[in-house]
Amino acid sequence: MKLFYSPGVCSLFSHIIIREVGLSFELVNVDFKNKGDFLDINPKGLVPALQLDNGEVLTEGVAIVQYIVDQNPECKLLASNGTWERAKALEWLNFIATEVHKSHYPLFHPETGQAAQKIYMDKIQVAYEYIEKYLNRHAYLLGNDFSAVDAYLFTILGWASMVKIDLTKWSKISEFKDKVSARPKVQETLRAEGLIRN
Repeated sequence: MKLFYSPGVCSLFSHIIIREVGLSFELVNVDFKNKGDFLDINPKGLVPALQLDNGEVLTEGVAIVQYIVDQNPECKLLASNGTWERAKALEWLNFIATEVHKSHYPLFHPETGQAAQKIYMDKIQVAYEYIEKYLNRHAYLLGNDFSAVDAYLFTILGWASMVKIDLTKWSKISEFKDKVSARPKVQETLRAEGLIRN
């Protein structure tokens, strides 16, 4: 199995979960300036992409993570399909993907005008306020235990400083980020991507 990634981008989510589950895999760094053969793997030209040993390819982080977790239910990183708990996990995954992840993306591009940047920054502030209130009552996004959903939010929170968002004004979000970062498999992932050194 191969995971195609780029350091620190949204593929970090899939990378964390593969390591949390304990799977054996090859990590392939995609050069976005010269995608070359990667376009044969994923014509979208985006990471993550997961290539199975039989050659099949799955793209999109939320799909990849659900596939990995469902193939390894003993990891307990998501509840079983068809349960209320799984529906709540999907609710969070969709919220993070559409309201949090996608609102950060335009802030990385200098051609995004100031008016548009303010719109996206306001959306992020609203989303973070909602998450902060939730984390006032819960240790993690699905309750008291770490789940795949937390790995997705952690990935996006890693971009905050790059787009001039000060997370310290949200104390529970900051605590959450530190707590997830301290997990051994998350540390292992961050080291593998060259995001931390020690």
